[in-house]
Amino acid sequence: MWALSTLGYSSVVTSATYHHGNLRAALIETGLAMARESGPDGVALREVARRVGVSHNAAYRHFADREALLTEISAHAMEQLTEAMRTRIEAVSTRLDPVSGARRRLSEVGRAYVEFALAEPGLFRVAFASKADGAAESPLGPPTGEGPYGLLNDVLDELVATGYLDPARRAGSEVACWSAVHGFAELCLDGPLRLLPSSQREEVLTRLLDTVDRGLGDPA
Repeated sequence: MWALSTLGYSSVVTSATYHHGNLRAALIETGLAMARESGPDGVALREVARRVGVSHNAAYRHFADREALLTEISAHAMEQLTEAMRTRIEAVSTRLDPVSGARRRLSEVGRAYVEFALAEPGLFRVAFASKADGAAESPLGPPTGEGPYGLLNDVLDELVATGYLDPARRAGSEVACWSAVHGFAELCLDGPLRLLPSSQREEVLTRLLDTVDRGLGDPA
C-alpha cells in the first residue's frame, strides 16, 4: 500500500496539529484517509471536520465546499500515482540498450498505473474525481514534466528518439496508451475482470502491454 508520506506530515491527526496552524493539512490528510476507505463518495467536509475535531465552520475557512476539498485530495492522490509510476521507471536496468530500455519503461508505466489502481482503489477513484476547472491540458496534468501524463509522454518521446516509434505516428499515442491501461484498471475494479485470479489478471495485463508495445513499433 502507498503511504501518505508524500504529504509531508504524520498520518495521525491530533489537536496539536491544527492548534499550530496546520488545520488545512489535517483536513486534507483526513480526507485522504476517507477517500482511501470509500473513494470520493466517502468524502464529506462536515465529516472530515468532525474526525479532525473542529467545527465545520472552521473547515469552511480553508475550503469553500466539498468540491474544493476534493480537488485538493485529488491532487495528492495523483501525486501518489505519479510516484508509483516514477519508481517503476527508475527501476528499469540501465544496462539495457536504448530501445529495449525505452520499451521496458513504457511497460512499467502501464504496470504501475494498474497496480496502483488495484492496490489503492479509493485513491485511484478520487484522483479523477475533481470537477474543478483548471489550467492543465489534461486531467492527468501537463503533457511534459511532472504528473502521470507527463511521465507517459516523456517515455513515448524517448521511443521516438530511439527510432522505435515513427514520429509520424507519435500524435495521439499517449491517449491510446492511457485508454488501454485505464480501461483495464476499470474492468478489474468494477467490471467482469474483477473475478479473475491475480495470476490470470497479471497474465492478461502482460498481454495488453505487449500489444500496446508492438502496436507502437509496427510501421504497418
